[in-house]
Amino acid sequence: MAVPNYTYLKLKMPGPNGVMMIESMYEHAYDYDVECIEYAEALVEAETLIVDLDRLGSQLPEPKRRAGTFEPTEAVKLVPVDPACPDDRALRISATLDIK
Repeated sequence: MAVPNYTYLKLKMPGPNGVMMIESMYEHAYDYDVECIEYAEALVEAETLIVDLDRLGSQLPEPKRRAGTFEPTEAVKLVPVDPACPDDRALRISATLDIK
């Protein structure tokens, strides 16, 4: 039974003592409209982000080892840092590297 008039920002409806009229200001209506649009855009972006995160999460490879541990995946060989020095300092490098 309510009759809205969007041009004049008025709403008329029957009340206990006759017709009731609710008025608003243009600035208030504009601010509310902008707020609703920003909220709708944020919801769309959030839904898009959730879909993207789900897609990226399903593409992650399974971890082969725990964080904080180092295990070589290939054969390694020890190369002395300074062959003239008698200490045991050496580098670990891949055994499959070319000499070139």
